[in-house]
Amino acid sequence: MEIFQVIILALIQGLTEFLPISSSAHLILPSQVLGWEDQGLAFDVAVHIGSLLAVMIYFRNEIISMIKAWLASLFKGQHSDDSKLAWWIILATIPAVVFGFMLKDVVETYLRGPGVIAVTTVLFGLLLWWADKMSRCELSEYQTGWKKALLIGFAQALALIPGTSRSGITITAALMLGLNREAAARFSFLMSIPVILGAAILMSKDLSEGGHVFNFSELAIGVGVSFVAAYACIHLFLKIISRMGMTPFVLYRLALGGLLCAFIFF
Repeated sequence: MEIFQVIILALIQGLTEFLPISSSAHLILPSQVLGWEDQGLAFDVAVHIGSLLAVMIYFRNEIISMIKAWLASLFKGQHSDDSKLAWWIILATIPAVVFGFMLKDVVETYLRGPGVIAVTTVLFGLLLWWADKMSRCELSEYQTGWKKALLIGFAQALALIPGTSRSGITITAALMLGLNREAAARFSFLMSIPVILGAAILMSKDLSEGGHVFNFSELAIGVGVSFVAAYACIHLFLKIISRMGMTPFVLYRLALGGLLCAFIFF
C-alpha cells in the first residue's frame, strides 16, 4: 500500500473501533468504494493491536484494580465491586467467542457486502437513537449485574455482522438496560479488550500458517496511527456523550447508510 493509504486505514480503525459507527464497515468500504485492494490480514492485526494498546493504556488503572480484585475473589474468596465487574466482563465475552467460532465462515462468505453494511448501519443506528432517548440512565457499570452483563454480551455477538458496530450495539444494549451513557461506554470499552485480544491472536495464528509476506514499516505505522487515533477517540467520546448524547453518531450512521444505498443502486 501507499503510505497515505496506510495512514488513512489506520486512522479509520483507530477512530471507529470505539465509536458506535462500525470499524469493520469502514475498513471494508475503501476496497468497495474506492477500489483499493484489501489491506491484508497482517495490517488488520497491526491496527487491532494499536487499538488494543490504546484502550488498555487508557483504562490501565481500572484494569490493574480489576485483575487484583479478580485474583483475590478467585483464590481468597474476597469479593468487591472491581472483582464483580471483572467477572461480568468475562461473562459478557462468552457469547461473542461462541458465536464467533460458529458463524465466522458464514459471516465472511455472505455478510460482508455493501448492501448488508447499508442495512445494518441504518437499522442499528436507529436502535441506538431509540435506546438513548428511552434509557433511564441510572446505573453505573458497577451496578450492571450478571444478567445484564450476559445480555450485553449477546448483543456484542451481533457485531459479527459488518455495519452493526461492536461498541454501538453494546452501548445500545447497556442503555436499554438502564446504564447511564458514560457507564455504558466504559463497560463497552472494557468488554472490547478480551474480544480484540482474541481476534488479534486468531488473526496472528492464520497469518503464521498462511505464508503471508508483509512490510514491517507499514505495520509499524499502522500500529502507531491506530493507537493515537483510538486513544484520542476514547478520551473525547467519554467527554462529550454526557452533553451531546448519541444523536450525532446516529445522524452519521444514517448519512453513511444513505451514501451506501446510493452507491449500490446508482
